[in-house]
Amino acid sequence: MKGSFSEAKVFQVKPEKIEEFKSLASQMAESQEKREGCLGIRYMKRFYVFDDINEKPRKLTRIVKCIKYYSYWEFDSIESYAKATSWFFETYNQVFRLLIMPFDINCGESLF
Repeated sequence: MKGSFSEAKVFQVKPEKIEEFKSLASQMAESQEKREGCLGIRYMKRFYVFDDINEKPRKLTRIVKCIKYYSYWEFDSIESYAKATSWFFETYNQVFRLLIMPFDINCGESLF
């Protein structure tokens, strides 16, 4: 949607906290979707990696130091996004104890 505002987060989850994170992510997504101005929320687990762009992606088979999860959250405006982000940090600060480091946040205006 042109004119929308989006955020992508990268979560680096501790291997021993995977089940706890998956449960919390389900709760977070359900609540995030209800925020005013939310156009959508998605979570993804990184299962595959490209070794060769001419081949299909290879499934990851072992954990090196963390499991990466990503979220994509889209809003009708930057104002709605700002309110929802404040709410998220107040409501779900317990997510930080499941991560090897604070999550990365990338946000900006959606192109199309």
